[in-house]
Amino acid sequence: MTSQQIVVFLLDLALVLTGCALLGALATRLGQPAVIGELLGGILLGPTLLGAWSHLVVPDTVRPLLAGVGDLGVALFMFGLGLEFRRGSLRGGGRRSAGIALGSLLLPFVLGSLLGGCLVLTGYWRQPDPTGSVLFMGIAMSVTAFPVLSRILIDQGMTATETGTLAMAVAAVADVLAWSGLAVVVALAGDHSGSPWLVALVVPFALVLGGVVPPLLRWLTSVGSPATSAACLFSGALASGAVTELIGLHFIFGAFLFGLVSPRVPATAQVAEQASMVSRFFLPVYFVVAGLQVDLDPTGGALGLLAVIVLVAVTGKVVGTYAAARMCRLPREPSMLLALLMNTRGLTELIVLTTGMELGLIGQELYSAMVVMALLTTAVTGPLLTRYGTRGAVPV
Repeated sequence: MTSQQIVVFLLDLALVLTGCALLGALATRLGQPAVIGELLGGILLGPTLLGAWSHLVVPDTVRPLLAGVGDLGVALFMFGLGLEFRRGSLRGGGRRSAGIALGSLLLPFVLGSLLGGCLVLTGYWRQPDPTGSVLFMGIAMSVTAFPVLSRILIDQGMTATETGTLAMAVAAVADVLAWSGLAVVVALAGDHSGSPWLVALVVPFALVLGGVVPPLLRWLTSVGSPATSAACLFSGALASGAVTELIGLHFIFGAFLFGLVSPRVPATAQVAEQASMVSRFFLPVYFVVAGLQVDLDPTGGALGLLAVIVLVAVTGKVVGTYAAARMCRLPREPSMLLALLMNTRGLTELIVLTTGMELGLIGQELYSAMVVMALLTTAVTGPLLTRYGTRGAVPV
């Protein structure tokens, strides 16, 4: 890097962090998750508002550096999410939560795939791999943002209710299934440099992680200092992400898997908090980089496409979750509350969409519409819960 590039990078990084902090705080004061304000910051810096000036504010030479910082935040976030899954995120699970989770995924996946198929058949969406792209649309419509959901439950005072506990369990199961489905789509549609058989290595890699890592980490955390334990866990998560990226999957799967197999010892609980703090610092950069790629042209068909995507996304999640909850003999009011909660997307959706765009599964126009859909569906969850009331959330 030249001296000028370093100066521009540091100034842009300062601009991004400060802007995200202010917009995130504003969103929180308005009763929204901070991710709403942080993503909005990226959109405001992007071509939707600034046009060609966007590349002057954040030059093309700086964007890959910001993307690298954001990717580090995502890797640590996924690692911490894997640790949290091991720490009781599936509490309250069982047949009911599994059944509702399947319902909250099945209808959005079907509707999303049908929408993708219609876009391909009408010629609106031209993709070299239409099958992978259509399947990806189904997965992208099925996502629920587990971390944002937990924040909304805290804000609404629903964490100590049966509905809140069930929502966390359903979202946890749904996220595991959604990530697994995304891994399959990435494996089928990703660029493996002429060696698609490499993806098969993920099975022995997962077995090695599950068999070797837990006892090794238990020993390391017992003989090493807290700083050494944290360094080993962070390094292992990043190395695991590098391996899955190398064999043709995205690095997020390796980082998540390493967190998932890490043992339940006091040291990992401390590292989970540290990972949360570090990722909280770097993730806003990821949001801004994602927002910079949003380019909605109101003079074209972008607004019509956005309206259709929002309709399909909301219908699939709300109707699918409500129907599944009622089939599992949940009363009407808790079923509706659960359906509204499952419509939250936020951060998880952004990771999925960015992965799809990097792999060429979706183009910029569709990516832009999907990002705005994620922002809108997440933003309306809190107000809808407030308007609908939480009378169906029975205390535990």
